[in-house]
Amino acid sequence: MRIGKFGEANKLSIDTIRHYMDLGLIVPEKKGGQYYFDGRCQNDLELILEYKAMGFSLNEIKMIFLYKKIGKFTDYEKDTYYQSLFLDKYEKLEQEINNLVKSKDKLTQKLEDISVKSAESSSMMGIDLKVLDILKCLNCSESLTLQAGMISRNQILEGKLTCNCGEEYSIESGILSIGKPFQSIAGISFENNIPEYIHETDPGFLENLNIGLHWAKRKLGQVDLHNKVLLELGTGAGFFLRNIYQELPEDCLYIAVDRNLERHRFLKSVLEKIDIKRRVLFICTDFLDIPIQNHSVDMVIDQSGTSNYSFSHEKFLLLQVDSLVKPDGYLLGSYFGFENFSHKSKIEPKYRDNFSINKIQKNIRELKYIILEDRTSESIDKGGRYEDFFVQGEVICTYTCFGKR
Repeated sequence: MRIGKFGEANKLSIDTIRHYMDLGLIVPEKKGGQYYFDGRCQNDLELILEYKAMGFSLNEIKMIFLYKKIGKFTDYEKDTYYQSLFLDKYEKLEQEINNLVKSKDKLTQKLEDISVKSAESSSMMGIDLKVLDILKCLNCSESLTLQAGMISRNQILEGKLTCNCGEEYSIESGILSIGKPFQSIAGISFENNIPEYIHETDPGFLENLNIGLHWAKRKLGQVDLHNKVLLELGTGAGFFLRNIYQELPEDCLYIAVDRNLERHRFLKSVLEKIDIKRRVLFICTDFLDIPIQNHSVDMVIDQSGTSNYSFSHEKFLLLQVDSLVKPDGYLLGSYFGFENFSHKSKIEPKYRDNFSINKIQKNIRELKYIILEDRTSESIDKGGRYEDFFVQGEVICTYTCFGKR
């Protein structure tokens, strides 16, 4: 019969049969450009399927076939070598089974551990009552009072903060909201799908991000953070906060500012599942409307917050929020630096100064920060679906610095 009928009779694809032919496992007769499969081919195929069911690979089956054909008319099945092929395979399968059982047991234990942790650790994060002392009214700079609040374990989960001048700010699900929150453009939010972000972003960009996070984490570890107030500009999906969260002292206050409410909700839900709790104040607001008292911040964490702000603003963000920082405050910053701009650049000419490393360093010096350590990453020319702020022909790097006034 021809190859199509042969495959159909044995419920195999033509590609599979051709593969067996290429390996010499099945040798049909060829007549006039057509292959014809006879009883010998059928017997060989049945042996192939029998040996495959025992766990033999096609290359191993090929060796068995060669041995049988070379030893034709001998009682090869009683031969020590022939028997050893099956004994070796049996022992290998036994070892694989033992290894798989061990792996399965470890996976089972891990799944049980994860299930227990999830059940035990999930709890609502809110705004610590002690944080009210650091907040202020944006209209008159006076203190704020909690009205009609829902409190659990000294955490404000729902409510309103009001001022005598009439200003009021809402607390929803433990997040303080000022003004109208920014919403993600449909289809480009990745906060709840980190694997997709990794898949859609250039490996070189991700490597720079990873190295920069490790570097910044080490610098943060050089500072005594007990009773300190940290302010992060543009927390986003929380790449930095998630890396240092468990190392924050219990008496440290981390103020996470982002104007995207969806990102805050996502990050907060992630942290609520961790079995340790730290003081984090989530504020959803524009960077120029952060309602905290002047000179109350010990360290500004500016992990691309200023760079993201600079895509649509001429003024350097750090200069505009400097009144919030103490005279002896720290800076831990990371900034995008463009080595060149294409004529098709997405960065308008009026915003480009803030993407010059020399200008970034100049602005930081004007704020009286002494750079203790800094580094510039490798140059890259690709980003990804979510890091599409530079175009073909443009090259960028990341400038990271650690400074103190």
